[in-house]
Amino acid sequence: MACAYAIVAYGDDGGELALSVEAAFDEVDRIDRLMSHYKPESPLSRLNREAALGPVAIDTELFDFIAESLRYSRDSGGAFDITVGPLMKAWGFFRGGGRVPSAPELMELRHRVGYGHVVLNAQDKTIRFDHPGVELDLGGIAKGYAVDRAVAVLRNRGVAAALVSAGGSTVFGLGAPPGEPAWEVSVQDPVDPGAAAFTVRLRDRALSVSGSYEKSFEKDGVTYSHIMDPRTARPVQGVLSVAVLSATGTEGDALDDAFFVKGVAASQAYIERLQATEAFFFLPGPGEKWRMVRLKS
Repeated sequence: MACAYAIVAYGDDGGELALSVEAAFDEVDRIDRLMSHYKPESPLSRLNREAALGPVAIDTELFDFIAESLRYSRDSGGAFDITVGPLMKAWGFFRGGGRVPSAPELMELRHRVGYGHVVLNAQDKTIRFDHPGVELDLGGIAKGYAVDRAVAVLRNRGVAAALVSAGGSTVFGLGAPPGEPAWEVSVQDPVDPGAAAFTVRLRDRALSVSGSYEKSFEKDGVTYSHIMDPRTARPVQGVLSVAVLSATGTEGDALDDAFFVKGVAASQAYIERLQATEAFFFLPGPGEKWRMVRLKS
């Protein structure tokens, strides 16, 4: 999943606590082996290679996760879409670098991107693509799922206080550290990487952040970020970052991208359909380094 995971945990038995944290990291590794599109041997990579040829039977966990991801696509009107894999490659974000595709290339890409191309058979647990060249990229949601799975492992092993972070972009606070009401986590300033914009408190809650500063390149005076609008096949402009507070890392991971793509106005109606969710938009500000808009369900 192309990021480092970190866990801070408290417990009365140091030896048992270390084993619990190790088990949580093992769970993250398992999710990476299952859902990585960088590893050619992963079940997701096999699905990407074969699903345009016919239905592919896959593991129940992966099938259910892809089905949930497609639900976020439908609910967001396509703003969040796991079929952005071809766009990430075309714009040079898959292995680093960066390039601007030609207009004919973008037109062709738009025929291969869209969650409607993914056809699920719930009875047989098979998935097929209805168009050649379709490819799934779970990078926009799998990190949050891996955080949730690590938290579940810790809970099942009796750990009551832990902070699990996926590269800082998705963080879940389990319980609270000793003597504190919650975990305090800083949200990065979208312009100054060494500064914090503000601090949130997490107690059995997740923080997910999607920022244009994570991966970007400049061409002819225009900065292009890695966050794609699947509907236009182009990187989103006019948003610096979006931070989301939600019940799970999976939900937050999907929503921060969806809100980023939809923008403030369109996200207002979307967030009203959700429960216990907050979104913080960091936008370029006139005469300021940024301005913030807060939405709440």
